[in-house]
Amino acid sequence: MGEKKTKTIKTIKIDADKCNGCRACEMICSAFHATPQYSSNNPARSRIRVIREPLKDIYVPVYAGEHAKAECMGRDKYVIDGKEYDECSFCRSSCPSRDAFKEPDSGLPLKCDMCESDPALEKPLCVQWCLVDALTYEEREEEVEEEVRLDDVETGLEALANKYGLDKIMETVARMSVSKKG
Repeated sequence: MGEKKTKTIKTIKIDADKCNGCRACEMICSAFHATPQYSSNNPARSRIRVIREPLKDIYVPVYAGEHAKAECMGRDKYVIDGKEYDECSFCRSSCPSRDAFKEPDSGLPLKCDMCESDPALEKPLCVQWCLVDALTYEEREEEVEEEVRLDDVETGLEALANKYGLDKIMETVARMSVSKKG
């Protein structure tokens, strides 16, 4: 059991009725997270995706959430304007059953970090670049029980271990450490 703390909860509210499918949110997100920053633009690296059905004027922005170690059990279907979507279309998780919200080169999970930077931005860039106000940034104070969480390196290593096995990672680290010394 962790102790109770007041925490600022940051969320992006999505109004799908306002979204026009321009995908500016995807472009600025991928540019912000490029290495070096703003050096490239690849929507596959974006932490936000626009589910698109242009002929029916349906656009639904979805931003990346927590990494899921396994597939979920839900396979619900949604019907919007006569088109059927499965539950995965709107899911925010990076999971083993689909490629959404995974770094295209490494396969590591992506998660929205609300464009954390130094100096801090007033609100995430996807919200700033949304010209039709389909995305709005909200903060609220909430009392939460603090839990022990994995840091980014541990999350990445866990994802690699799940994909390649711990032995393969240990062999690679050992090989890399020998080559760095020599």
